[in-house]
Parts: sequence; structure tokens; C-alpha cells
Amino acid sequence: MSLMMRMAAAVLFLTAADPAVAQDYPNRPIAMVVPFAAGGPGDVIGRLLATSFGKVLGQTVIIENVVGAGGTIGTNRVAKAAPDGYTLLLMHVGQATSVTLSQAALYPVGDFEPIGLVTDVPMVLVAPVEFPPKDFEETIAYVKANSDKVLLGNAGVGSASHLCGLLLMDALQTKLTTVQYRGGGPALVDVMTGRIHLWCDPATGPIPYVLDGKMKALAITTKSRLPTLPDVPTADEAGLPGFEVSTWYGLYAPRGTPQPGLEKLYKALQQALKDPIIAERFTALSMQLVSEQQATPMALRDHLLAEVRKWAPVIKSAGEYAK
Repeated sequence: MSLMMRMAAAVLFLTAADPAVAQDYPNRPIAMVVPFAAGGPGDVIGRLLATSFGKVLGQTVIIENVVGAGGTIGTNRVAKAAPDGYTLLLMHVGQATSVTLSQAALYPVGDFEPIGLVTDVPMVLVAPVEFPPKDFEETIAYVKANSDKVLLGNAGVGSASHLCGLLLMDALQTKLTTVQYRGGGPALVDVMTGRIHLWCDPATGPIPYVLDGKMKALAITTKSRLPTLPDVPTADEAGLPGFEVSTWYGLYAPRGTPQPGLEKLYKALQQALKDPIIAERFTALSMQLVSEQQATPMALRDHLLAEVRKWAPVIKSAGEYAK
């Protein structure tokens, strides 16, 4: 199936019919599937959101880490879950890139009801403290001269770290040995111990370790430096003009979830994101708070489809490094 046909299928978010939803929904705990390992950025975001989200809904929101295959295992579980509002998915930009990266991954686009955007997170390229280059400019030269020795980690095909690493190799015109993990948490441990040399991750994960001196940050992948790491240059500043990637997170329900339930969920999301604790923690972790207008099904749907169109040609251009 061509990409355009698959993108056309992606617009089938609206349900054909809305079965009645219980007036007292939700009347039992809700599972929020985070398709990455505990300790990674998605897990951090999910646990922060679940607390406030649950308070608004009046029910416990339980985080379930269902890891593997760059997030597609957990995503697939939610796609196949009962569309009753009791199983949700918190997924990042991989929801948009998987349609290009994997011919088997149509379901992340077409089999969900969007609830709303949650946050946008810059990414940080980090390395072990003992990594020989002292900064990003030296890293560029070092990587090109030692491509057979440098190990680049990622959380599987379609993950934010995979996308960032793919773009990095393409920008450097250098293929590196990649090591796949089941999530950001295990990879960060291996950065600290020197088992891998480079890891590009949403800022949520590495920043606490960088500030504690357990790893070093080489570059920020967005246009602006981060207030929490003011001395770390952007990749654009440090030798890769135009290099830019960030990861955003959206909340989804299985396709067919009744509209009354979706309305309760997106309104609860909007209210939860206004929680001062959420605002404080998101800001401290360099995550961007979304507006009330962005935390809606329509905004997430439009953003998702725009991201599919944005990343498809980029990924295809860098395709040889995905092999």
C-alpha cells in the first residue's frame, strides 16, 4: 500500500456509531499504557499526568509499561483493547513516523481515537563522562574517524531515539553500529557505565543525570538552548546547520471509543494539564506545556497527520542508515 493510501486511511478516526456510554464513566480504574520502559521519558510524563488526570476523573489511572519494538508492542495492545475508555495510550512522535518506517505499522495511525496533545519535548545528545570528545564539534570529527567503534543506542525502530539517531547519521554521512533497547531507562544506565557511546533522548530522561555529572550533554536538537542546560549548544550552533528534532506526546483511546467518553477524557486532560504541579515539573524537565486548544482530539489528529507528511521524506532520505 502506498504511503498516500496509508495516510488517507489515517483520517478514519471518527467512529461510525457511538454505543451508549455509562453515565457514571469512569467507574473503575483506567490503564494508561506507556509503550516504553520504566524510567524513560514517556514513563516520567505518564506518571506525572496519571496523578492529576486521575484526580480530575475521580478514578485511579494505572501506568502499564508494555515495552518492545520501538513502542509498537504496547501500541498494538491498546489498538486491540476494548473501546470502552478504560485502556488509553500515551505515545510520542513514533505514532507518526512508524507509518513510514514500518509497512506493518498502519495501526498506530488508523486504529485510534485522538484525545489530545500532552507535551512537546526537546531532545539531548548525551555520552558517557569518559567519552573522549569534550564537545559536539569534537564529537563530529571523532565519530567520522571512529565509526566502526562508536555505539549509538536507540529504543527500537520508530522510537524518538531511533529517529534522532537516523537523522544524525544522515547529517554526518556516517553509519554507526546501533544498539536497540526496550526503553530509555536501560539505555541511560548503559550510557552512564560506558557500554554505549551516544544516545539521543527526549530531555526528560537525561537531564537529571547530566546535572548530577553522571553523563555529559553534547548538543540540544532544537533551535533554542534549554534553560536547564544553558551551556550546552544546539546541534545547529555546534556544526550541523538545520539539524532539528523534538518529540511530542499525545493521548489516544482505541478506535470506536464512544464520543461521550472521549469528551470526558479530553476535558479531563485539559484540566489535568492546568495542575500547578504538572506545570512546575514539566518546566523543570524542559517539557513544553500545550495550550488548552492543543489538548483536543481535533488538534491531535491534525498534528499527527501533519507530522506523517513532514517526516516521510526525511526518513526516506536517510533510509540507508535504517538498514
